[in-house]
This record gives sequence, structure tokens and C-alpha cells, in this order.
Amino acid sequence: MDYLWTPWRYQYMKQAASGTQPDCIFCDAAARTDDSETLLVHRGAKAFIILNRYPYTSGHVMIVPYAHVADLSAADPEALSEMMRLAQRVETIFSKNYKPDGMNLGMNLGRAAGAGVAGHLHLHVLPRWFGDSNFMTVTGETRVHPEDLKTTYQRLRAALSA
Repeated sequence: MDYLWTPWRYQYMKQAASGTQPDCIFCDAAARTDDSETLLVHRGAKAFIILNRYPYTSGHVMIVPYAHVADLSAADPEALSEMMRLAQRVETIFSKNYKPDGMNLGMNLGRAAGAGVAGHLHLHVLPRWFGDSNFMTVTGETRVHPEDLKTTYQRLRAALSA
């Protein structure tokens, strides 16, 4: 049996066990003012950008409307437009600062589609590199990230503020 030490998950496990998790992690993050704690890297007028706390790759962000809606048909067209403009900015920032070989952008609408937060629409943006799905991911079911969340937060926050 393999053991992996993941101390950053302690707070998640502690909240889950105590029943103190917010109803919606996105609404909670948007309402709070401690952006470095919630990993909210940019606040727009109708949408914001937040780091995925359990990323698939370094730099994995989500672009989220402030409005708590579950699907595209319920979303404000202006919020959707801003989400796409923010996706363009993130794409440019990733290309310049991370130099990925490609990017994934996507939404999972509903739990059956794989949505971790099914009630609040969000767009995933992930930089990808050749080889980031190596033997550790494929056979070991383990992801290796070369950058910690604090560093990613600081890099993206600075780039989005420029």
C-alpha cells in the first residue's frame, strides 16, 4: 500500500467532519475579504477567478459568476461575456508566464457530468504540458505539481493586476 502525505487537505477534512463547510464554496469565497485564504485571485464586475484548491495541474483556475446559478440558461449574459473575457486574459497570462503546450477549458454542468460544485456554474481553465499525464498520474493515480498554491496565487494575482 502506498501512503501520500497531503497536509493541505487537513482543513478540508476538518470542515467536512465538523459539518462547518459553507453551502457553496464559491459564494463563500466571494463574500469573504481574505482573498489570499480563499485563493480568489481576481474580482471582476460580474465574475471572479479563483484557484482550484485541488488542481489537476499547476495554475488550474476557475472562472465563476457571482450569481449562484447552476446552468448557462440561468446565467446573466453579461456575466457569461465577462467570463469569456477573463478566460482570454487567463489564456494570455498562462501563455506568457507558464508557457504551456496547450490548455483545457471546460464546464461540468450537473453532478452526473462531474461537477464538484453542481449548484454554481464555473469554467475550469488549466494549462497543460506534454508529459503532465506521466506514469505517476496514469499508474500511480497521483499528480505531481511543481508549484505550491501560494506561489501560483502570487504569480496570477500579480499578472491579473498588471
